[in-house]
Amino acid sequence: MTSLSRRAFVTASAAALLTGCGGGNGTSSTTNSSANSTANQGSSGTGGSQQGSPTPSTGSGAKAVHALARSVPVTLRVPAIGVDTPVMRLGLASDGTVQVPPITAHDRAGWYRYSPTPGATGPSVILGHVTVGAYGDGVFRRLARLRAGNRIDVVLENGTTAVFAVTAVRTVAKADFPSDEVYGNVDRPELRLITCGGTRTGSGYLDNVIVFAALTA
Repeated sequence: MTSLSRRAFVTASAAALLTGCGGGNGTSSTTNSSANSTANQGSSGTGGSQQGSPTPSTGSGAKAVHALARSVPVTLRVPAIGVDTPVMRLGLASDGTVQVPPITAHDRAGWYRYSPTPGATGPSVILGHVTVGAYGDGVFRRLARLRAGNRIDVVLENGTTAVFAVTAVRTVAKADFPSDEVYGNVDRPELRLITCGGTRTGSGYLDNVIVFAALTA
């Protein structure tokens, strides 16, 4: 991860990354900066439901996968849950929080541009809504249904497709967002898909659903 990416992760809020799910104008998250240790790994986790392991061990016989050249994502496909969406670029809002995709009838996923590009070494982060206000279901409405081993394809601007396999799916309280596990440095290409989840209240959802995946091809 570059020093710019690391600084952006520290600046960006992670505790309630997608508080805009299902309401408001969906232009940014609304939480204060709280990811103060994202350059370090080793978070002990936060409870909540979990399926699989975010960082599974790789045996000596595991096939080596080489990182891909930097190229921004343009399309995300997750066949197991019917996702086939263009990918927009997201940055930081004026208040330093992470932007989220706008609330629209045909919403798109968004790549956080201060994270590595998909297939490059490090955790690439893609965000999407579970619901989009009066428009109904969002692009990541079925994200929590993914299971370990499910395939994720990210088509890059240079024509390459980065192929990932899900390693874990977690639902965590926004107040206990595992910043280190999501944003912390890793020594291989990984992917994070993030949306809202859990109980919906008048002000939004209480939890985040986080999908962890590793590059396979």
